[in-house]
Amino acid sequence: MTVSGDGFKLLTAGEVAEILSVPERWVRDASREGRIPTVKLGRYRRFRRDAVLAWIAEREVEGGGRR
Repeated sequence: MTVSGDGFKLLTAGEVAEILSVPERWVRDASREGRIPTVKLGRYRRFRRDAVLAWIAEREVEGGGRR
């Protein structure tokens, strides 16, 4: 794994919340529940930008979802 470039940048829950347009609390809860890719650094949780963007892409639906 290469540790250079913006993709490896570690984001805070607040920064991820901005990317996802959700409350910061949602990001923290999703991290604790294992629903979003998380890097644990002792008591801190951070998020790799490229992992978050890949996670978003995996959840993208075409055609508006359910009917």
